[in-house]
Amino acid sequence: MGDEREALLLNHLNKSRAFARCVSHPRDELQSFRTWLKWLCVDQSNPWTACLSWFVFFAFAIVVPAVSHFVLACSDCDSRHSRPYDSVAQLSLSGVATLSFVCLSTFVRKYGLRRFLFFDKLRDESETVRKGYTQQFHRSLKILFSFVLPCFVAESVYKIWWFGSGGTRIPFLGHEIVSNTVACILELCSWFYRAMVFFLVCILFRLICYLQILRMQDFAQVFQVDSDVESVLREHLRIRRHLSIISHRFRAFILWALIFITASQFASLLMTTRPNADVNIFHAGELAVCSVSLLSGLLSLLRSAARITHKAQAVTSLAAKWHVCATIDSFNTTETETAAAQVAREQVFSEGSSDLDDVGDEEDDLDNTKFLPSYAYSTISFQKRQALVTYFEQNRAGITVYGFMLDRSYLHTIFGIEFSLVLWLLGKTIGIS
Repeated sequence: MGDEREALLLNHLNKSRAFARCVSHPRDELQSFRTWLKWLCVDQSNPWTACLSWFVFFAFAIVVPAVSHFVLACSDCDSRHSRPYDSVAQLSLSGVATLSFVCLSTFVRKYGLRRFLFFDKLRDESETVRKGYTQQFHRSLKILFSFVLPCFVAESVYKIWWFGSGGTRIPFLGHEIVSNTVACILELCSWFYRAMVFFLVCILFRLICYLQILRMQDFAQVFQVDSDVESVLREHLRIRRHLSIISHRFRAFILWALIFITASQFASLLMTTRPNADVNIFHAGELAVCSVSLLSGLLSLLRSAARITHKAQAVTSLAAKWHVCATIDSFNTTETETAAAQVAREQVFSEGSSDLDDVGDEEDDLDNTKFLPSYAYSTISFQKRQALVTYFEQNRAGITVYGFMLDRSYLHTIFGIEFSLVLWLLGKTIGIS
C-alpha cells in the first residue's frame, strides 16, 4: 500500500515538473504548434525568424494590397470587372491584420509562448483541467482553419474569375497569362495571411478563455465536498487574478478590433447605400467576403469574453445555493427534527435530482438547479458561509476592457449602439426614418 502511494506521489511530481518549465524550448509540448507558426511566418522565437516574420508581414499586409489597388486596378475594364469597393476591403483587412500582428508579436516577445498560453500555470491544476486544456489546444488549429478556409475558398473563386476573365491586362512579367497567374497567387496569399493572423489571435483568446472555464468547472466541485472557506476563497482569488491578467493583455486588442471593424462596416454600408452605387456580386463580392471574415472573428472574441464572464458570475449563484442548502440542512438536523421533516427533506432532494434528468447537457456544474449534498457543511458556520457569499456578490469576476465588464448586458448595449448608428446612417443615405 505504501509503495503504491509513493508511486502515485512520484507520478504526480513528475507531471508537475513537466508543466513547471517556464522557459520554452523547441521540444516542449508546443512543438507542433511552433511548427505551424513557422509555416504561417509568425514565429518570432529567434532574431532570424523574427526578421522573416516582419518581412512577410510588410510584404503581404502592406506591399501586395497597395500594389493590387494602385497598379493592378483596371480603369478601362467593363462594368463587371471594376472594383469600386476594393479600397475599403483592402484597408479593413490590412488594418485588422496589422493590429493582430503587432499584438501577437508583443505577447510572444514580452511573455513567451508558454507563459502567454498559461502552460506554466498548469502544474497547479487538476488532471481534468490539464487534459481538457491540452485537448482543446490541439483542436485550436482545426478551429482556426474552419474559420479561414470557407472564406478563403470564396475569395479564391472570386479572384480566379476576376483574373481569368480578363480583369487586368498588365503584362509586367512579359506574358499576360503568367502575369495574371502570379498576381492572382500573390493576392490570394496576401488575403490568406491577413485573415490567418487575425483569426489566430481570436482563437488564442478563445483557447485561454476555455482554460478558465475548465478551472471554474473544477472550482465548482469544492461546494460538493467538505471544504473550508479559506481554501475556497484562495482558489477564487487565483481565478480572479488570472482573469485580470487576460483582460489586461487583450483589452487593447479587443477595443481596437471593435473600433476598426465597426468603422470598416460603416464605411462599407455608406458606400453601398449611395444613390449612384452599383451593388452586385461582381462588384461587392470581395467586400462581402471581407466583412463576413471580420465579423466572424469579432463575434468569436465577444462570445468568448461573454461566456467566461457568465461562468465567472455563475459562481455567485452557486455559492448562494450552497449557503441555502447548508442552512436548511443545519436546521433540519437539530435534535428537534421530526421524522416527517426528515422524510420531507429527503423527498425535496430526490425530486431535485429526478428533475435533472430532463435537462440533458443544457446545465453544468456552475449553472444548474440541482440541490447540493447535505453532508459537506458540518464544519462551516453560518457566518463564514454568509461572508463568502457576500464576497462573491461584491467581487464579480470576468473579462473587462478598461474597467467595463464584457458580459451579456454590455454586449446588448454595444448591439443597441451599433444598430442605432446603422439606422441613422441609412436615414441619411436612403431615407429610412
